[in-house]
Amino acid sequence: MGTNIVFIGLGNMGLPMAQNLVRAGHAVTGFDLVPASVRQFADGGGLVSDDQAAAIQAADIVITMLPASRHVLGAYLGDAGILAQARPGTLLIDCSTISTEAARQVGRAAQEKGLPMLDAPVSGGTAGATNGALTFMVGGEESALAAARPYLDVMGKAIFHAGGSGCGQTVKICNNMLLGILMIGTSEAIRLGVANGLDPKVVSDVMAKSSGRNWTLDVYNPCPGVAENVPASRGYTGGFGVDLMLKDLGLAVESALASGASVPLGALSRNLYSLHSKAGSGALDFSSIYQILGDKT
Repeated sequence: MGTNIVFIGLGNMGLPMAQNLVRAGHAVTGFDLVPASVRQFADGGGLVSDDQAAAIQAADIVITMLPASRHVLGAYLGDAGILAQARPGTLLIDCSTISTEAARQVGRAAQEKGLPMLDAPVSGGTAGATNGALTFMVGGEESALAAARPYLDVMGKAIFHAGGSGCGQTVKICNNMLLGILMIGTSEAIRLGVANGLDPKVVSDVMAKSSGRNWTLDVYNPCPGVAENVPASRGYTGGFGVDLMLKDLGLAVESALASGASVPLGALSRNLYSLHSKAGSGALDFSSIYQILGDKT
């Protein structure tokens, strides 16, 4: 088989990413705290192990896809962390979306141990992960990126080198802040049309061919029944969760405070997603923000 890879984090995004590496012929050992995810990975040809430390010690590449900064810091640092277990020369790729400072902290620790590391958060949603069509926003040394490209190419269709350690996270935070804003704006516009007696599909189709066109209209419509194979048309299940969007918007606001940038729409979007989460919708797809703007249809 191909390269020996350890993939930690088999969630909605990590599982299809790891499966694509398996289909490309690599020996991928997967780990996750949810047993069902591990079983699904194994059913698709992935390798499983009860000994994560031993798997890391034998790996050529370790890839992580974890929920938040604290999970990444916990996974990489400390006596039992990835940095303590990985053998010299192991390539480390973190695809989580975390704070820039957390990424740089782990990157510095990896550099001190002589381990090449990239922060490589992704965009493209679960469909992009499944189809191997993700966009990678990469921070780190060019030599590490050159080594990682053959594997990133299996999981994605576009790879951008944003700069040094942490820069991939900064770009991702900017992107997801804009995505949250666009989803709210798109939902408002469709709701306005519906309130005036229009068919939401007609409103969406017109805007998708006009100056209001954006990604949420093209491939991720938030109104139930308008588009097929999107979370809105399956009860807002799957996809990218409200709480994950709330986390990313929080990172954007924190970054703005630290850098002195002004993000009034980002801050408002964070507040709206916070209200939506507190109302019990945290596990739904982020396009369910459509519901907070009217009745739950």
